[in-house]
Amino acid sequence: MAVGYCTLYGDMAGGFAVIKDIAKTLVYKLCAWRNLQQEVIPERILTRPPTAELRANQLDQDSLPPYEVLDAIMQMYMEENLSIENILAAGFAPADVQRVTRLIKINEYKRRQAPIGIRVTHRGFGRDWRYPVTSRFFD
Repeated sequence: MAVGYCTLYGDMAGGFAVIKDIAKTLVYKLCAWRNLQQEVIPERILTRPPTAELRANQLDQDSLPPYEVLDAIMQMYMEENLSIENILAAGFAPADVQRVTRLIKINEYKRRQAPIGIRVTHRGFGRDWRYPVTSRFFD
């Protein structure tokens, strides 16, 4: 949801988003933990490359950095409120930092239409993070 890899009136539809405030790498860790109790999530779901399935052979990794990098940049930018310069100084590729921070900004309109959900991090989207959606603030 942070970078807009969700579909309005599609996977965002619903009344309550349980994993709304959880980064993708943590989702995978939670799935692995759940399957240790009893396998309920098929292994093929966890091992196949992630895709929004919007077109044939389209994968998230085609336009996003690996989830470990994506989640780290999002945490530094959104949760820790670090500047782009500080994130770059941590050693991330400039193209990845620019892309991720831009996607966070321009997808505010989607997050405003998302269902409510559980807050896990200390600074979640919504009341803790609001970004203007007009007047070209995202440039």
